[in-house]
This record gives sequence, structure tokens and C-alpha cells, in this order.
Amino acid sequence: QVQLVESGGGLVQAGGSLRLSCVASRGTFSSYSMAWFRQAPGKEREFAAAISWAAGGTYYTDSVKGRFTISRDNVKNTVYLQMNSLKPEDTAVYYCAASVRVIVPLTSYEYNYWGQGTQVTVSA
Repeated sequence: QVQLVESGGGLVQAGGSLRLSCVASRGTFSSYSMAWFRQAPGKEREFAAAISWAAGGTYYTDSVKGRFTISRDNVKNTVYLQMNSLKPEDTAVYYCAASVRVIVPLTSYEYNYWGQGTQVTVSA
């Protein structure tokens, strides 16, 4: 059973940056596709970014392209989300997720393991 623990959330002004981290334990991290999802108050959880097991492919939802960067370190069992030029509409709880699928999934139901989430709040 893979355990995922996120950190790095917080309060930031619009235009600022944050870097989220997600450390995995138990399981073969390097074999998993990894992703970040987010859920704003009153809204459904949505896909933000994903990365393949070998970091050869990265995927982003349109609203974060050019501002967010997902990366991973398979030695440290960690996936990162660098968030720049943050906007108030980026405010959400951000969740790290792991999938055993080789082809990187972009939908939440294809992810097998989830972290507890970290709050990101962007003030105007």
C-alpha cells in the first residue's frame, strides 16, 4: 500500500509562487504515473498535472499550462509541482496521486493511491 504525503501549501499573493512536494513510501515509486489534482470549495476534483514514470512525458490542464511545472525525483521518491504566477482561481486543496497504469491517466478514477491534500490559498 503506497502512502503519499504532500507538503508545501500555504497562503500566497496573486503573482507569487509555491512549490508542492509529495513523498511516497511503500511501493515502487519509480513505476507509478504521478499526478496532482485539485479541488476548490464547492467544486469537483479536477486534474492539474501528471508525469510518466520515467518523467518522459508531462501533461497539464489548459488553465495551468505555462505556469505550473510537474517533476519527479525517483531517487527521493518525490514528485513536485512548481506553481508560478498564481491566481486566486488556483485556490484549492491540492492532492497528489499515484497510478499503476503505464500510460499516464488524466482522470481521477484511474489513480490508485491518494495523499491527504495540502491547502493552497491565493489572495487577490
